[in-house]
Formats: sequence, C-alpha cells, structure tokens
Amino acid sequence: MARDPDGTLAAVAAAGYRDVELLWSFGNFGRTPAQVRATLDHEGLRAPSAHVSPDVLFVGWERSLAIAHQLGQDYIIVPSFNPDTSRSLDDWREWADRFNAAGAVARRAGIWLAFHNEAGHMKPIDGKVPYDVFVERTDPSVVRLQLDVGNMIMGGGDPFAYLARYRDRYWSFHIKDVVADRSSDTELGAGTVDFRKFFASIPNVDQKPCYVEQEGAKDSLASARKNCEFLKKLEF
Repeated sequence: MARDPDGTLAAVAAAGYRDVELLWSFGNFGRTPAQVRATLDHEGLRAPSAHVSPDVLFVGWERSLAIAHQLGQDYIIVPSFNPDTSRSLDDWREWADRFNAAGAVARRAGIWLAFHNEAGHMKPIDGKVPYDVFVERTDPSVVRLQLDVGNMIMGGGDPFAYLARYRDRYWSFHIKDVVADRSSDTELGAGTVDFRKFFASIPNVDQKPCYVEQEGAKDSLASARKNCEFLKKLEF
C-alpha cells in the first residue's frame, strides 16, 4: 500500500474480494478521502469500515464521521488503546463511558462506533479481564463490537464462547487463523480454527462485514489470494 495503493487495491479486487477495511492511522498513505473513494469505486470495492486511533473520539470526532460518510462507511472501529491509558480497570471503564458518549453522536450521524479486540485485552487486571469490563459497561444501542478470531485465541480466549456470550454485540469480524501453539497467525485452513463452525454460529452473517486479516504473511498478496480461495470453497 505504501508503494502503490491503487495497484494494491486493484490486486485485492482481482483476488475476488469485494469489501475492504481501511486503516486511517497511516493517513490513507498520503491520499485524500476523495481519492480513496475514487479508487474504491473504480475497482468495485466497498469499505464498510475503518480502523482509527482512539484519539479521534476526543479531537475531530464529527469530522471523522463526515469522512466516514464520504467513504461510504457504516462503522468506525477503534482497535485498541495506548498502554498508558489502559493500565487499570478504571481506565477501561472510562474508555467505555467515552465510547457511549461518542457512540451516541455517531448514531445521530448514521454511523456505528465499534471496538476491536487485541490479544492483550484478555490479560486480567486485578482478577478481571479488562475486555469484559469494557464490553459490559458499553451501551449496545450505541456501541458495537468487532471480533478478531485470531487475536482472541492468541490472547487465551475462546472466540466461540465469546460469540455465544455476546451474541448480539458482534457485528463485524476479522477472520484470522492461528497455528497450534497460538504464537502467530497463518493462512486460512492451515491453522486450528474451524471456520465452517464459526461462520455457522454467526446470526445473520450475510449482514455483517467479515474481513480476512493476516499479519505475518511473507507475501501479503499471495496469502490474500490463498485466503480468498479458501473462503470461496467454504460451505456452512
């Protein structure tokens, strides 16, 4: 993407994908929202969501919502917090309250604010899992969740159990397979996740964005093509 964003998105579309998730943290690789939207439209791609820094909840939130509209997005998703602002359970509770307030503003603009799980979110603080504290304090009417399957496993959690526990909270998914020792991700079908069972467990799955994510690939586009072929053949 840094070398050739247009060519990369074209290759992703050629592999068979129709939806992509943007990452605003890199500033769209020096491109304006209008330029990004033009490329998406040219390649027949949608970008239903973007990952953003939690800082946007404090500065320029309504401007971010306007950009989301420009890009045709339904979700703005915060992937994690700075370590300095997530050391205690009170930090996580304060973030939940901030999400509730920002989420209410987002809903009035027709956008959903959501939160994504990282592996470290499962590490207990004072005997409690901070991710659970956050989820239980956020308001489902204004805040939704994105379940990263691989991150949940690598953090020691069970994505099937969490999907059952918070069944109505998860509206977006990162599809990521994990090797047996939970140390890294891998191509879909080469790891330990039963994706046939997982997709079958998601209520109204056709209405919820599901994104392939593989962070440790030696050749990202080659792995993206393999992952898409896996999904095309998957029946559930």
